[in-house]
Amino acid sequence: MSLFRKKVGIDLGTTYTLVYLPQKGIVLNEPSVVAISTHDKRVLAVGDEAKEMLGRTPDTIVARRPLKEGVIADYQITEQMLKYFINKAVGGVRFMRPEVLVAVPGGITSTEKRAVIDATLAAGAKVAHIILEPVAAAIGANIPIGSASGHMIIDIGGGTCEIAVLSLGGIVTKTSIRVGGTKLDLSLMEFIRKKYGLAIGERTAEEVKINIGTALALDEKLIMEIKGRDMISGLPKNIQITSEDTVEALRDDLQGIINAIKSVLNNTPPELSADIMEKGMILSGGTSQLRNLDRLVEQATGVPTYMADEPLLCVAKGTGIVLDNLDAYKRSVSAIR
Repeated sequence: MSLFRKKVGIDLGTTYTLVYLPQKGIVLNEPSVVAISTHDKRVLAVGDEAKEMLGRTPDTIVARRPLKEGVIADYQITEQMLKYFINKAVGGVRFMRPEVLVAVPGGITSTEKRAVIDATLAAGAKVAHIILEPVAAAIGANIPIGSASGHMIIDIGGGTCEIAVLSLGGIVTKTSIRVGGTKLDLSLMEFIRKKYGLAIGERTAEEVKINIGTALALDEKLIMEIKGRDMISGLPKNIQITSEDTVEALRDDLQGIINAIKSVLNNTPPELSADIMEKGMILSGGTSQLRNLDRLVEQATGVPTYMADEPLLCVAKGTGIVLDNLDAYKRSVSAIR
């Protein structure tokens, strides 16, 4: 029976959850958001439908993200969300419960790992495995992690930035900091509130980051009109902001990422450092797509920095490759029973 058991790879992210099925690829990419009725705690919507409700719900409905900075903040809601995503991906799990591999942040504690395993089993999995996100991202970015040379991956998602040096299939040195897309959105909200006296929501901040956000000043600055609430009059107001505003707003967060990269480079054995200098560092994760982030990292560290193909999908693709070759990746996967 296990020969025919469905296998499911899940990149359980703070902002988005991606589901990968071997032979099919990524079948689901939806926001990690759940809408709940405050009246009876019933789940009303998950994913895309729930995200539409963020910041727009009446008192009787709450739309929330059950993961915070890459880890489970609300166990029961995470379980409901996983159940929804697994069922949607495999078309119900009543007859044949799937084998599930979940990618989790590198800095996760054993208690947090246990919570992910328990939630995955409760959501309908027959067997639950865990892989660390930087390992899955490296595999999904086609980095040959089994070779006897050093490879460095910087995976920046919605909740965390995972940085790791890999060699011979394992992590040699790593760090995980709780800076990701969500933190950048909050910094943009704070900056716009202070500089322009305008209160904006998370969705608007995310649109600013995607449309005009940049890590370094652009030759030709970008301009965007945004709507919000005037902090003094309390009335709706439109203003224009520029890409230069985003450089200023995101500077401290990006400096935190650079400091973390430098700390991993400082703790890397000299032979592996030479490999990294020669091959460069690879950026993956949705937030790594911020304009000029690769150039900023390269300027700050002096190490060549490249963007992975389809950075947003690296972790999910990595889970799929591992599921197809579980024996080959035994060292990289842990199953807690």
